[in-house]
Amino acid sequence: MANKSHFPQRMSRRQWLGAAALALPVAGLWPDVHVLAQQAQDFITGAAVPDIAPQRISPRVWMIYAPDGFPTPENRGMMSNVCFVVTSAGVVILDSGSSLQIGQMALRVIRSVTPLPVVAVFNSHFHGDHWLGNHAFALAQGPDLPIYALPKTIEAIRGVEGNAWRALMERWTNQSTAGTQIVPPNRSVTPGQTIAIGDVHFKMHHHGPAHTPADLSVQVMEEGVTAVGDVVMGNRIANMDDGTYMGSFAYCKALAEQAGDQLWLPGHGQPGRDLLARYTRFLAGIWEPCLQAVKDNQTEAQARARVLADPRVAERAATMQGFANNIGKYISLAYLEAEKEAF
Repeated sequence: MANKSHFPQRMSRRQWLGAAALALPVAGLWPDVHVLAQQAQDFITGAAVPDIAPQRISPRVWMIYAPDGFPTPENRGMMSNVCFVVTSAGVVILDSGSSLQIGQMALRVIRSVTPLPVVAVFNSHFHGDHWLGNHAFALAQGPDLPIYALPKTIEAIRGVEGNAWRALMERWTNQSTAGTQIVPPNRSVTPGQTIAIGDVHFKMHHHGPAHTPADLSVQVMEEGVTAVGDVVMGNRIANMDDGTYMGSFAYCKALAEQAGDQLWLPGHGQPGRDLLARYTRFLAGIWEPCLQAVKDNQTEAQARARVLADPRVAERAATMQGFANNIGKYISLAYLEAEKEAF
């Protein structure tokens, strides 16, 4: 867990609270004491995230789009899309965001679309930018709010991953997400299961390890829309530390075969009907040169040169978020996986 008492270039929480308390009796001598009190509260819980107007993806599906692919103090952790489906029974959340504050922003935005309450949440996997917002929805609707995920995702969030991701998000955003509590999913789902909520049916997809060992894709049956979490991304290089290239290809192939023609809704980036094909083409541009390099007894450095020269990778280098900082790491991961695959 992060050491929340350490905030670089800032006073500790105790110092802030003490200053605010001491100032209250002399408010008449310090007209801006209410500002200090507000700053102290923001310091403990993190400031509110500005509202983002939702995009309508289909008649029932909406997306609160995150233009940034990575967390920073400036974006306060707003790095992944929060999507919601308006059913006759209420609103269903498809990934809840990176923090309490982002979840609260999503609730405000939802109210601009419909007065219906949130009645369910789905979490695609255990990376914190997709579930730390659960806290806001549980606060608003109560602890019995159904929050669905695959069993391995629930296990990971209840274990070390929950605290690790909360601490990481606070650090990456300079404490903007402070106050967010871990609210794990409380309902498990199985691949192929269909859950009816109001007039909408949600089909669960899982086809083995991909971005993580347990990636849930949720097909909104009546809408022809499938939320894929981080299995594929729009214009961001995916974190493959917990994933597998071979598994990602197999997952996407099986998902496309079972779901059919869909508008694919990613956790990062804009949706598209060709999203699976475009992203797996990019991954193949990393994977296939690495696999061939291993078969040719070439070094990782030689594999890297082959990857960077591959047109499937080169065409994305100038525009893909996080490319320069991450491509080397993900070539290394592909090379290691290729060594296991080849031998």
